[in-house]
Amino acid sequence: MANDFKRFPKPNVGTGTGASATAVYTVPAGAGSTALEAIVIGITLANKHTSGITASVFLDNEDGSNDVYIVKDATIPAGSSLEVMSGNKLVVQNDGTNADVLRVESSRASSLDATITVLEDV
Repeated sequence: MANDFKRFPKPNVGTGTGASATAVYTVPAGAGSTALEAIVIGITLANKHTSGITASVFLDNEDGSNDVYIVKDATIPAGSSLEVMSGNKLVVQNDGTNADVLRVESSRASSLDATITVLEDV
C-alpha cells in the first residue's frame, strides 16, 4: 500500500453553505472501488478581500447523515489566513461506494482561497 501526500487548492470559494458549499476534497475510492482512507493534515483558508470575512469547513459524511462542521463562521481578517487543523489530524474515508467530502464556505463570494493537504491510501 502506497501512501501519497497530496495538496488540493481551491481558489475563489463560494458562499454556499453546508452540503451546498464548495467541495474542495472528495476521498477517492481505492483500486477496484475498494474502501480507502485518508488523513487530512492541513486546511488553510486565506482571505483575499480588503475586509474581514467568516469561513467554515463542513464534513459531508459518506454515510449520508452525521454531517458536521470542523469550524463554523471563523473570522479571518483582511489579508490573513487561518490554519484550521493546527496540530490536529482528521481521518476521512470512502467505503468503496460513498465518499466523505470536505466543503468550504465563505461569507463573501470569491474572497477566500482554500488549500487542503492529505495523506491518501493509509
